[in-house]
Amino acid sequence: MKKKVLAAAIAACALAVTACGESAESTTTAAASDNGAAAEAEAGAWEPETTVSIVVPAGAGGDTDLTARIFAEYAKRISGHDFIVVNANGAAGSVAANQVLESAPDGCTFLYGHTLVNVANIAGITDYNYTAFKLGPTFAKNPAQQLWVNPEKYADLDAFIEAAKAAPGQLKACTEVGAYTYYELQEFEKAAGIDLDLVDVGSNSDKIAAMLSGQVDLMPAAYLQCKDYMESGQLVSIGAPTEERYDLIADIPTLKEQGVDMVFPDLDYSFYFPKETPDAAIEWYDNLVQQVLADPDAQEAIANLNVIPYYLSPADSEANDENVFNTISAVAESLEQ
Repeated sequence: MKKKVLAAAIAACALAVTACGESAESTTTAAASDNGAAAEAEAGAWEPETTVSIVVPAGAGGDTDLTARIFAEYAKRISGHDFIVVNANGAAGSVAANQVLESAPDGCTFLYGHTLVNVANIAGITDYNYTAFKLGPTFAKNPAQQLWVNPEKYADLDAFIEAAKAAPGQLKACTEVGAYTYYELQEFEKAAGIDLDLVDVGSNSDKIAAMLSGQVDLMPAAYLQCKDYMESGQLVSIGAPTEERYDLIADIPTLKEQGVDMVFPDLDYSFYFPKETPDAAIEWYDNLVQQVLADPDAQEAIANLNVIPYYLSPADSEANDENVFNTISAVAESLEQ
């Protein structure tokens, strides 16, 4: 299957780096509340000795950055320790990941994000995946990125698929080198039986601009990025690649319920620590995340970002990353056949 100009771009990026639903939502509050007392009892077992750096593989203002800042705010209120968010965008998240891998395993620096560690490895940008880190808890969730179109051009999923089949390889879908969306679009092509022209247009803001200007026909994106444009009638989602509908995007039908058998990994925001970080530190953060998520104000702050408060233990976070890695790896391997 095609890789188009993306293959060369991925290789160049790798050289540059070398050189330099609903049930899950309801589970969140219950799990956090049930563990609140235990969290308080264990809070003194280990303490950060300096300000904690939360390294975010994205620029300021996006969902990853903003949810990290909510954690930092409420974590300080609860623990009394200082937390700062360090934005380190670039090279499919590997700039931030490398920064954390090279930091001291003292529990005072961790990577906060979703899927990028695994996708960068699958794309050949890095030679490591989630197993290079010690996984901490998961704090929030975004549903798998929905597919968005201009409603004046395509009324619904059927209309888009019909147009794509009538013009194989001509409808443009925007993505980014070495990104989650690249593999999501490849899987969508396969499931829908269509052939799209995948174009690398850059960042999320670049994708939105390309969609609004009519340069591309299809865009995978998170609800947070598209909500205002949906409400103004400029964009509409033709489907979400989730197993079931989430309350957050209850009005967006899944691809499965429309006859396209595709489910893609959600975007779960987890903590990634240097491998030798002490278990006591991981436990401290696990307890702290549960306490933050048990705070109704913190839950509301996350929900106001159109993101789902969502807890996974460190062990469950690691199992989830393994599943994400295996799922996207299978998509990548199918491209080689």
